[in-house]
Amino acid sequence: MSAAGGPVRPRLRDRVAASDPGLLRLTAGLRTAGSIALSVAVLALLGTDLTHLVAGALAAMVSTFAIREKQRGRQAVTLALGLPVALASMTLAAALHRNVIAGDLAFVALIFCAVYSRRFGERGTTLGLIGFQIYFMSLFVGATVSGLPELFRSVAVAFGCSAVVRFLLLPETPTGVLQRLREAFRARLAQLLSAQLDLLDAGPGEADRALEQVREGTARLHETALLIQGRLDIGAADEAEARLVQRRVADAEIAAERLGLSVLRARGAERVDTLAMHLPGAPVPSGGRQPVRDAASETLRRDLQALRLLVVRPVDQAAGASVAHVRNRLLGYRDEENLPAAAPPVQDVFRAVGEATRAVLGLRIALGGAQDEADDSPATARSREELDAEDAVLDAEEETPAEEATGLRRPTTRAAVQVAVGSALAMVGGELLSSDRWYWAVLTCWIVFLNTASTGEILVKGYRRLLGTVLGVLAGILLAGAVGQHTLTAFALVLLFVFAMFYSAPLSYTLMSFFVTAALGLLYTMLHTYSLSVLVLRIEETALGAACGVIAAAFVLPVHTDRRTNELLATVLERLGDVTRSAVDQLSGGPPVELLDEARDLDKALADLRAATQPLTHPGTPLRARRENARYVVALLETCAYHARTLGATAELLPTHPSIAADPRLRGAAGRIAHNIDAIAAHVTDEHAKDEIETGPSIASLLGPSGPGTPRYGRITDRVLRHLQRLDEGVTGLARPLGVPLRATDG
Repeated sequence: MSAAGGPVRPRLRDRVAASDPGLLRLTAGLRTAGSIALSVAVLALLGTDLTHLVAGALAAMVSTFAIREKQRGRQAVTLALGLPVALASMTLAAALHRNVIAGDLAFVALIFCAVYSRRFGERGTTLGLIGFQIYFMSLFVGATVSGLPELFRSVAVAFGCSAVVRFLLLPETPTGVLQRLREAFRARLAQLLSAQLDLLDAGPGEADRALEQVREGTARLHETALLIQGRLDIGAADEAEARLVQRRVADAEIAAERLGLSVLRARGAERVDTLAMHLPGAPVPSGGRQPVRDAASETLRRDLQALRLLVVRPVDQAAGASVAHVRNRLLGYRDEENLPAAAPPVQDVFRAVGEATRAVLGLRIALGGAQDEADDSPATARSREELDAEDAVLDAEEETPAEEATGLRRPTTRAAVQVAVGSALAMVGGELLSSDRWYWAVLTCWIVFLNTASTGEILVKGYRRLLGTVLGVLAGILLAGAVGQHTLTAFALVLLFVFAMFYSAPLSYTLMSFFVTAALGLLYTMLHTYSLSVLVLRIEETALGAACGVIAAAFVLPVHTDRRTNELLATVLERLGDVTRSAVDQLSGGPPVELLDEARDLDKALADLRAATQPLTHPGTPLRARRENARYVVALLETCAYHARTLGATAELLPTHPSIAADPRLRGAAGRIAHNIDAIAAHVTDEHAKDEIETGPSIASLLGPSGPGTPRYGRITDRVLRHLQRLDEGVTGLARPLGVPLRATDG
């Protein structure tokens, strides 16, 4: 059993790590459910009645999920500050319990302050959230002044239990989270390599699905890279280590993406548009549907499997002679003379395998893995020397802080006004529906504004919450009948649903809303206030709250989806231009700059744009042409970003790789790309702009013939020209969907 079980555990661990990078969702679910269970257990031992048990459970949930800071010390301070905020909020709700008008006005003022406090960072956001949620909890349990001592005890116990679970039972350190994220990156990289191998082998009926899996794997790998980026500043030992890991993760991500594109070309579609790797639903290009079967392709399959084995091998495990032999063979493909005799597209995959192996080696070294240099071949030794030289030139640059908006232009101020107005509408409408449970409408209005920035995003979030609520009500009806008066069973199910709520939250807001409503139905059952009419009222109040949120977003200081996406699109184009100019300038012989930070800024801007276009690309939108246009633009931008990142990665090799020579002619040849990016950005920010897109001959032809003393184009130069050409085509392709006029130039 041990022999058979040995490989099973690592595979299971890798699968869990890949499905939940850093175990962030698992930790959030376990912490919240654990805090509730511990609070209820302590309060039950103190002889607390059921109503105050529920109050303690809700306070434990809030005090756990509200804290988002990453450093343990800051978490402790925020949790300590949250307790007096919670007690003050509860006192206010109890004091105004019987004064409807004063209570409503105070609640609106509290909501405004809670949202406005987001401008003060994570701690301000947390304290505002605690203040709002505890006020809501006080309304839910019917807090009165005479009952405050008992409620104070319940809330204090809840905060204490939350601290015990967070810092003692389920501790989480920045270093530990970063380590788990690294493991998740490695596991997802292995999954992507498996998907690429499946794409190589897929038959005509399987190719499109295999390509979609490669797209998904590439996106998941990119998501994990961004998570690592966000944790490096506090999880790494020092800044040097942070920048080293950042670079090696970026190298591995770029190498894996290039390998996937090379595999697609190797299927027979030599002229594959990179867009096929980024446009969801796009089929395998014509000519690339049949897998290749010959000696070279069989060797390629073997080497892709070997590369995957190198990735899944634990970082701290020594290689041994057999693993070193495989690594040496794969790194040898970086030299032209070691490439097998095959068609050019297949040879390009072997090159990509060599570069990916180098990236894996660099990642392993950066993560502190065993060096095992004894069996290095000359190609492996050279790769290590290159990596060491690159590490030596890492340099940090100061970031220029962005200019902050003021007044009503500040997002937090605008959101505070919008939520306050929407909540006031929800109060009025909610009390018309029910004088006892009107606060459900206010809660929904509050929630639809969380992490949204435009009317369209609020509309989509409101729809998802309503859908989850309806499904949760149906589940609540079934569970209430099944559980009946079995309080312990109901409580166990509540804990299960709370765990599922926070585990599923980053994946599906609809699913999260389903678990919230199902748990609520069980709470009503435990409090002996369950009825079908109560759950139906929950749907009505949810619909009303979502509608009030949308109305407030649409008519009070509105940020329309078009405006929001245009602002983000302009930011993406600006970042794309920055990366392109810096990379080309360095490839042309200019001074070295920190391209990695610029590339990550581009990735972040693109992620923001992708999230903001969800209302436009939602399957339920009636504007199908607009939906397809938005998807096409985002896919084109992702394609452009890939080529820009690759140019940046190549440019960073110049100071440490004598075999790569700068070519001053690139600066002039790539000038058209920079001009076109600026022209598109001008039209995005000003619809009356007169700028035009320039088209003309290929980038390579613009360089002109090689003169005396000019290095002949090598494989690296050809790769640079290919990425520049694809970038030029991608930027030009943005003109049609964005309505930018073209101006042909003479070739």
